[in-house]
Amino acid sequence: MSESFSPSDLAAIEAAVREAEARTTGEIYCVVAEESSDYAETPLAWAAGVALLGPILLLLIGVTVELPNLFGGWTAAQADAGRAAAQAALVDAVLLQGLLFLATFLLGSIPAVRRRLTPRGLKRERVRRHAQELFAAKNLHATRERTGVLIYVSAAEHMAELIADEGIAAVVEPGVWERAMAALVAGLKRNEPAAGFAAAIGLCADVLAEHFPARPGDNPNELPDAVVVLPRT
Repeated sequence: MSESFSPSDLAAIEAAVREAEARTTGEIYCVVAEESSDYAETPLAWAAGVALLGPILLLLIGVTVELPNLFGGWTAAQADAGRAAAQAALVDAVLLQGLLFLATFLLGSIPAVRRRLTPRGLKRERVRRHAQELFAAKNLHATRERTGVLIYVSAAEHMAELIADEGIAAVVEPGVWERAMAALVAGLKRNEPAAGFAAAIGLCADVLAEHFPARPGDNPNELPDAVVVLPRT
């Protein structure tokens, strides 16, 4: 998704942030990340699960393992043949499990497949966690009045987060930001990222200006206005 952000899009978003911050002492900071996590555990989990189903798959395709009848009379030759058959079936099952594990792991390691196999709830948790980490790393919590707002988009997951610092959270209910996030997501879905960001930034500015209006001569720009684009690591 970040490839769809042209230089003019980035400039338009930066201008929207600058215009919004002229109306409020709040600080709006925008970040676009390629992906919030590598989800390395996803192919491992799927590979293990599929491999464990190997014996069941054997039964479904008609391959059965017949163990010796322990309660009947057996000759030495029959006992040896039974043990050999059981050992061969066990080896086949283990080989099948190994092949299933390897094939599933390799398939799940393809980025597009890995993202589809990752549960949405896990992706949402990772996006939220990465946004929180960036909030701290970019010093949004260090503004003079604790009025920083992070607007974060994670491209691969097609998800967005908004985090407001404690100075804002003390007077603004979390649900107030839903309109801004809906406008952002709608713009991204239309492949109009600049329009989506601009709409979201404007709505955030409306909220911030109501509670934290600009003070003439005392409204320092504490954070960069430019969009930060984070490549996939």
